[in-house]
Amino acid sequence: MDVLQLDVSGRPQAWITTRDAAVIYASDGIAWTLGQPCQVLRGGLQRRTGLQSRIEVHPIIAVRGAVPSRAWRQAPALTNNKLFVRDRYTCAYCGHRFHPDDLTREHIQPSSRGGPDSWMNCITACRSCNGRKGSRLPEEAHMSLLYLPYVPNLHEDMILRGRRILADQMDFLLACVPRNSRLHG
Repeated sequence: MDVLQLDVSGRPQAWITTRDAAVIYASDGIAWTLGQPCQVLRGGLQRRTGLQSRIEVHPIIAVRGAVPSRAWRQAPALTNNKLFVRDRYTCAYCGHRFHPDDLTREHIQPSSRGGPDSWMNCITACRSCNGRKGSRLPEEAHMSLLYLPYVPNLHEDMILRGRRILADQMDFLLACVPRNSRLHG
């Protein structure tokens, strides 16, 4: 189980392990938390009291410190896995759902014709449709897009990374995902 780490303003920074979160707790680096504790870590016995140390780790933690000004403005990295999740494993041309092994990253404007490898130029396509379109534009191949590409925001990107996300974490992330996002469906 991973912990969602936020900056003090509430912007997602990373998925971290409970051990990494415990280090932040122990160094008094937590600004605030959300959700019910999801794991309790126990340590050694305190010499003075004889009590065992204990850290309750919450599923969402905000870390003290300065807010990085430019990190949240960058578009998330494009990977096939995140692209396929964004597009719900559905081919943009035929509309059928496929197993990830049967999908490809399709460039609307082909790379061979100067098309960028970007969120706004890439969609999910099955191998058959991708082969049929080839290095042509969709209109040249007489193929229509069934949905349009978009750049995921930071909160969507955290969902697209494919972690096992707890309910508290998903509720927090979805609250900042646009209503028209395919992740709501």
